[in-house]
Amino acid sequence: MSPTAHRVVILVFDGVTLLDVAGPAEVFAEANRFGADYRVVLVSPTGADVTSSIGVRIAVDGAASESEPDTFLVAGADLYPRNAVARDLVEAALTLAGRAGRTASICTGAFVLGAAGLLDGKRATTHWKVTHELAARCRSSSVVPDAIYVQDGTTYTSAGVTAGIDLALALVEEDHGADLTREVARSLVVYLQRSGGQSQFSAPLQGPPPRSPAVRRIADLVTADPTGNHSVGELARHLNVSSRHLTRLFREEMSTTPARYVETIRFDMAKALLDQGHTATQVASLAGFPSYESMRRVFVKNMAISPAAYQRRFRTAQRSDSA
Repeated sequence: MSPTAHRVVILVFDGVTLLDVAGPAEVFAEANRFGADYRVVLVSPTGADVTSSIGVRIAVDGAASESEPDTFLVAGADLYPRNAVARDLVEAALTLAGRAGRTASICTGAFVLGAAGLLDGKRATTHWKVTHELAARCRSSSVVPDAIYVQDGTTYTSAGVTAGIDLALALVEEDHGADLTREVARSLVVYLQRSGGQSQFSAPLQGPPPRSPAVRRIADLVTADPTGNHSVGELARHLNVSSRHLTRLFREEMSTTPARYVETIRFDMAKALLDQGHTATQVASLAGFPSYESMRRVFVKNMAISPAAYQRRFRTAQRSDSA
């Protein structure tokens, strides 16, 4: 590498998700084949080698305190958000971010940036399973639950695991333009830019159950029969409360409205039915949508793709030779 190489420093630690490290690193290495000049450096808080979440040992190039990054990335791990972020990891992130021209996280690496205060007042994202937890920990941040990655100034955060590849491609494009980045994406056989957000990959009916008996009763009612008459007025009558009061309960506990909750349940059920092989017209009826067109509008709004496109993309990993 030349003395002027762009230094990409990736902060790793025991338990780190290996693909969070290898995916972005491979993008930068591949970019070098097409004329870029990146030097990928792995560091840990103390300079000691680390062991990944699958037991593979990762040799590092040194300690965080010894590095001078142009771009700083912190990888994620299953450790977070289950545990508080270790103090030495927070200090390492602060040191590296203070020296870098831009700072980024892969997957739950956002919790490291958040613990260091580096997401304060910024938009951010992380893996769809834990966006609610990131929002709870980083109350001054605006967490975007459906984004593949988010840029706020010189701070970048990405969704789960392979979204780190999307983010790395975006950083390469920022440095070297679309033409070189397109060659990198083609070489790695990945999308230059994925359509839709990470809700495409989320499990049905995500999120914790409601805490209050009243909201839980309505949630159970809707989940048990998504095709029923679930207007706000009808749902409010089940609890003998006003529509306004029911809406307030949902906003306070679920951060949504009753109508949007019903739509989400139907949307999640529709995805599951499409995965099972039902036709889109059948799914619209089975999931409780008034028509196929109303279901299509919800898919486009939430995922930027149609139900048919979703089914083609996610029903099977096997590709037809005639496709």
